[in-house]
Amino acid sequence: MWGWRAVSVAMLCIALNGAWPALAAEPVGQAVVIKTQVTGQSGPIEVDTRVHRNERIKTSQSGLGQFVFRDGTKLAVGWGSSVVIDKYVFDDSQSVKKLTIRAAKGTFRWVSGNSDSSAYQILTPAGTIGVRGTAFDFYVGPDGTTAIVLLNGAARFCGPGGCRQLQQRCDCVVAKPNGDMSAARRVDPSILATLGNQRALPFLSGNQRLAGGIGMLGGCNMASAAPERKDRARPPPAVAPAPQRQDPPQRQAEPQKERPNKPDKPHHDRPHHDKPHHDKPDRPDKHDGHGRHDDDGKPGNHGLDHRGHERHHDRDRDHDNDRNRDRGHNFNRGR
Repeated sequence: MWGWRAVSVAMLCIALNGAWPALAAEPVGQAVVIKTQVTGQSGPIEVDTRVHRNERIKTSQSGLGQFVFRDGTKLAVGWGSSVVIDKYVFDDSQSVKKLTIRAAKGTFRWVSGNSDSSAYQILTPAGTIGVRGTAFDFYVGPDGTTAIVLLNGAARFCGPGGCRQLQQRCDCVVAKPNGDMSAARRVDPSILATLGNQRALPFLSGNQRLAGGIGMLGGCNMASAAPERKDRARPPPAVAPAPQRQDPPQRQAEPQKERPNKPDKPHHDRPHHDKPHHDKPDRPDKHDGHGRHDDDGKPGNHGLDHRGHERHHDRDRDHDNDRNRDRGHNFNRGR
């Protein structure tokens, strides 16, 4: 009987010890910006939700979360990301003795807080980022390829292939889990092709926008780079067809406007055809037309008729004179 009680007590202690870390997990920061879907160990994370040590934070393919830790450190977690707050040791001077995060995949922006630079450490599949009082973006691809772009201060990346120092703004290093690592050089749009993802480093390219002071950092001439150039190349095909599709109706509308003018052509020719008729009434007023009418003996040959009438009148007068002469002659004979 006592044996069963001992076993029960032992099992209860094991259960309590297993649950105690979860219950005793201390809050290390809180969410200040949440877009679309961001989840933690206890479910969806909302603005002002506290995050705890050892908690895994995940974002959806369009998700974005911005977090502030107790010492003022800021962490932005972009789309499709997964990160764990691995270690967090806080002291009483509003700073941390140790803050380590483990980034499994995705895209991030880091801005150091009030703690010593040596307190911060970021672990990636390709190596470790050492912070030197700094701000930077970093991306972890599905195969573990990691890219770091310095925005302020300095940083150091160390992996199986050695270490690289990032000392100037917009310096970039790309490293792979097998030890391959590029030299530090100024970032440019070609890095997106190198990473095989046009959505990598979205805070620099402008595909995702951050709020507050953390969003004022960035640039490095990436906003007009690959993602936007493709967008700029796409709109012309999208916009150019629109006017071309509208041209056919305009061209069809023009012939319809000309159709009423087509019948005008015969009307326009009719004045040509009617010109002789229009000219005829004008010609009789001229002397040439009057002469032609006189030749025909029509009412217009008034001159000829008048002459004939005078001749006829002269003949009648001669005939009367002859008759008077005959009468005078006969009268003289009778006397």
